[in-house]
Amino acid sequence: MNGLILFAGLILLLWIGSSIFIPLLVATFLWYLINATATYYRKLFPREPRHHGVEIFFELTSHVLSIATYVGLIYLFATRVRPMFGEILPAIPEIQDKLNTTWTYIDDTFGLDISGVAMPSIEKIVSSVGTSVAKLATSMGMVLVYMIFMFVEQSTFHKKLAELFPNKTQHKKMRFILSSIDENMKKYLFMKTLVSGITGIISYIWMYMLDLQFAGIWAFVIFILSYIPTIGAIIGCGLPILFAVVMGATLNELVLLSLGLIGLQLLFGNIIEPKLTGKTLNLSTLAILINLVFWGLIWGVAGMFFSVPLLVATFIITAQFDSTRWVAILLSADGKIPDKDED
Repeated sequence: MNGLILFAGLILLLWIGSSIFIPLLVATFLWYLINATATYYRKLFPREPRHHGVEIFFELTSHVLSIATYVGLIYLFATRVRPMFGEILPAIPEIQDKLNTTWTYIDDTFGLDISGVAMPSIEKIVSSVGTSVAKLATSMGMVLVYMIFMFVEQSTFHKKLAELFPNKTQHKKMRFILSSIDENMKKYLFMKTLVSGITGIISYIWMYMLDLQFAGIWAFVIFILSYIPTIGAIIGCGLPILFAVVMGATLNELVLLSLGLIGLQLLFGNIIEPKLTGKTLNLSTLAILINLVFWGLIWGVAGMFFSVPLLVATFIITAQFDSTRWVAILLSADGKIPDKDED
């Protein structure tokens, strides 16, 4: 009974404190992503042992290159992709009108009797999304502050950990757990971002070749939604295909568009990404979906976005303690869980 009360209280705290926890999660996500990219940049430099000062220089250079990469991507978004959103706004009434026409056509042609079903309002959906983006934008100052302190203090994490766990056995176990989370999370976030970016770019090229309106916007949507497991891929492919249907695309264009977008999701999401991430995500599909719904109910789209990283952390932590290893087994895809650090 006490456990249920504690669990309910935790959920309530997460829900009430979303304005604090979500910016912190965004900052942690970006911090991990920059560090992960820096780790891969570091591999470009020689590995031979050298003077400590040279090693520091290489580490600093790797982080500078990583930050410069994402600053460049943000600049690219601000100058190339963001103006496209301004172009789609005036077209919303026309898109809504054609959607209504398509809805009526389906009702008349197939006799599905859907005339009484409320037609989704694109203006309301866009307004809702815009409000969410505006809220995130207003919290970016807090995100930036969190990130700065994370980078400033990351060199002292090991010292703080040693002070928190003076017992050698406990310290060893906690270092093992945190190192496992750090390694797997960096690998997952970097590879996920890389694969999602490539998927978005190729999707844009394919949609542009098929002369689909607002191809840049749909490619950006595909990139963002790729972080949301299963549902993200479905929505990411479904939106441009539905848009093409509403705008009167020919059957050949629809077939080519569908085959291209769905094929890319299957290729990168089901074949390439698992090979790149290795055993990082040895997680049950059912567990991923339940986790997706759980965090979506608490934090909305932001919760769905961060559901997998949170599940990965839970999976690794529960595998390290005898009393919770059963949880890790249930979360796993095949019953195989990370090795437990022996005392």
